[in-house]
Amino acid sequence: MVHIGNDWDALLASDFASDSYLQLRQFLIREYKTQAVYPDMYDIFNALKYTPYAEVKAVILGQDPYHGPGQAHGLSFSVRQGIQKPPSLVNIYKEIYDDLGIDNRDRSGDLTAWAKQGVLLLNASLTVRAGQANSHQGMGWEVLTDAIITKLNEREQPIVFLLWGGKARAKAALITRPQHLILQCAHPSPLSAYNGFFGCRHFSKTNAFLTAHGMQPIDWQIPK
Repeated sequence: MVHIGNDWDALLASDFASDSYLQLRQFLIREYKTQAVYPDMYDIFNALKYTPYAEVKAVILGQDPYHGPGQAHGLSFSVRQGIQKPPSLVNIYKEIYDDLGIDNRDRSGDLTAWAKQGVLLLNASLTVRAGQANSHQGMGWEVLTDAIITKLNEREQPIVFLLWGGKARAKAALITRPQHLILQCAHPSPLSAYNGFFGCRHFSKTNAFLTAHGMQPIDWQIPK
């Protein structure tokens, strides 16, 4: 069974025991045996491992993992140390610079430092076939990740939800409690970044909200 190693285990116990997840698990066993699948099976739940439920301050929701070799490691928009930054992440770093003056251009694309500060870097689907974007969509991941968002919505402590692009924005319907902040805009991919991602100022808005609610803001600088 799945073992996260923090408070998510108790919160998601019934979800991991559900028929939907058990069917997904059988599908994944076949996929990992017969296909190249990303991320590595031991990295699938890194977003939950690095960011316990009680420590979530913000959620950045992606669609599915990067599907190139060595890129995905279980955190949305993040790549491993030493891997070239994908265009969406380049654009995220550009917006952070324009918004806050923080320059990450010479830093790695590994966003683990954000996760450890309380930014849940969650994808709607947590696995993908090599070279085939959205190939594990509709296989059951969305049932689990919707349950995760629903549980976060139930929390009393306010959370910022950053929803970029149509797929992520569709999840806004799950976020109903008035204490939370929903920030929505276009996806940071080169196809849509100029349609409202650039200039969204979501990073300063997140920190202003956290500070106003007595929480430590996120340091968006990637460490060297």
